[in-house]
Amino acid sequence: MERKLAAIMAADIVGYSLMMAENEASTYKELRTVFDNLIEPTVARHGGRIFKMTGDGFLAMFPSVNEAVDAAAAIQQGFDNAPFELRIGINLGDVIEDNGDMYGDGVNVATRLEAMADPGSIFVSGAVVMAADRNRGEVFARVGRRRAKNIPELLDVYRVRRAQSSWPRWRKVPSVLRGTAARWSYGVAAVALVLIGTQIQPLSLAAMVSRLPAALSFDQTRADPRPSVAVMPFATMSGDQSYFADGLTEDVTTALARNSELQIIARDSTYAVRGQESDVRKLGVKLGVSYVVEGSARREGDRLRVSAQLIDVKSGAHLWSRSFDRQVADVFTVQSELTTEIVAQLAPYIGRSEATAAAQRPTDNLQAYDLVLRARHRYRHGAQDAEALMEARGIYQRALEMDPAYAAARAGLALTYIADVARRSNGRATAHELELGLSEARQAVRLDPNLSLGYQVISFGLAVQGDYAGGLQAAKRAVELNPNDPDSMMALAKAQVRFGDYADAVANAERARRLHPMAPEYYAYVHGQALYAADRRDESATVIAECLVRAPRDANCLLIQAALQGGRGDIEAAQLTMANLVGAQPTFSLESERSYRRFGNKPLMDQFLKDLTRAKAPRTA
Repeated sequence: MERKLAAIMAADIVGYSLMMAENEASTYKELRTVFDNLIEPTVARHGGRIFKMTGDGFLAMFPSVNEAVDAAAAIQQGFDNAPFELRIGINLGDVIEDNGDMYGDGVNVATRLEAMADPGSIFVSGAVVMAADRNRGEVFARVGRRRAKNIPELLDVYRVRRAQSSWPRWRKVPSVLRGTAARWSYGVAAVALVLIGTQIQPLSLAAMVSRLPAALSFDQTRADPRPSVAVMPFATMSGDQSYFADGLTEDVTTALARNSELQIIARDSTYAVRGQESDVRKLGVKLGVSYVVEGSARREGDRLRVSAQLIDVKSGAHLWSRSFDRQVADVFTVQSELTTEIVAQLAPYIGRSEATAAAQRPTDNLQAYDLVLRARHRYRHGAQDAEALMEARGIYQRALEMDPAYAAARAGLALTYIADVARRSNGRATAHELELGLSEARQAVRLDPNLSLGYQVISFGLAVQGDYAGGLQAAKRAVELNPNDPDSMMALAKAQVRFGDYADAVANAERARRLHPMAPEYYAYVHGQALYAADRRDESATVIAECLVRAPRDANCLLIQAALQGGRGDIEAAQLTMANLVGAQPTFSLESERSYRRFGNKPLMDQFLKDLTRAKAPRTA
């Protein structure tokens, strides 16, 4: 048996049994003609393989979601002139191949999507949309989150727009009503719904170096019809409660980011410009957004007061605002109540499933929630403070003593173990701790299958362990669950570089930087590394040069610059860069790079080491 990631197509003819009852011979003959002349040749032409026939339908596997979508569109076009109607569902997921057959959730989700589809239509999962080429954005129209039989989490469902079809009427509303009050209602409803329906979750894999603004070297003006939103840091209105306001800001941002109808700017970017602009319109231009959310939080004892408002950047108008006073223990109830209110008054077209998902409680223990906020405030991934890491670990452990089923706390605890192994922060980290961290992260996603951070931590741990294929799959799942989280996107790009998916790594690094316009240098490093791997060396040199202008001693960017210079034969410059690198990171050596496997086990790793050798990299530390 072989486990792999594949695009699965499930298709079924509508009303076939009734047609067979009316005229069995003629129906069967027409069916065989359609299969022989249309379906089988089209699947083969797009690199697919039919692995199961179901009488009036079939299951096929494709190596690429783009080929699967193109094949589905071609088949449906052929069925426009056939005596049958066909429904098609496509999913990208993990499958098990055994003697030519396929099993697993990847297949199950595809069949559920097919069952949801209307006759003559193609339904795909959010994973397919995320993996498709960027220029296909207008091909997909979001249907919404749907519940499917025997699948615990709601499916994010999209319809494929065929060339001769029109957009569903609801998708036309924002463009038709551009500049009118109805368009603002659309933005208000979409943002307010998720803003108040916050699901508590810790920050994803966070910045790995200092928070310095990053000047992006790629085009940030690409058209994207989705409303763009920045959640500014909530103001602290009571004493030493900054961690609580920061945690609330983080949770609001995370909840908004789960909505694929919106573009959400990363939390660290909004913190980087905090206090720089009093004019919200200038702030919006700097962050590249259409809407800004501002708020404040006051917590005194067991009392909580939270205020939030949504502002239109262009006009400066306040589109929506709400304040409430409650007991701290009622915070999740308040979120649920306000979500219901928004849905009822402003967004009746948003499905009830969205409100239900938004109202879920991450924990019933408010003390455990408070401890998780403190732990996240104390240590963020990538920080070099070993004392902070160990202190955060202890706080997460206390939270789990209060609520052992708190998935976010388990993911946070797992991160401290894996980060300890990766950074060797205390000199005592062992392979046992790596296994312990992975075990905690897997338990987190068992407790909450929709916890994006859990999959990020698993991806991080598997990469440290050398399981690059597994790390890539986990990173893809994290992005599928939270398509607006730039840390998830950058973690996926990093995994794709190690696995050899260089073009996709570049695309995802660029997307992450667009979502995080004030990103730290680590983002530029991964972007430059991906461009180096994709043999786009001039572009890589530009990105890395920008990084080093802002942070001349950044070891990661110096490393890629040395490789670029060594690769193009600029030996004198390469040796100078290498000297700066060793000065910034005295433990650097070819031996450590060979062990770290920055480019996995691909041939590029050998080329990278040769480029560094030309730069006179030390063999050992």
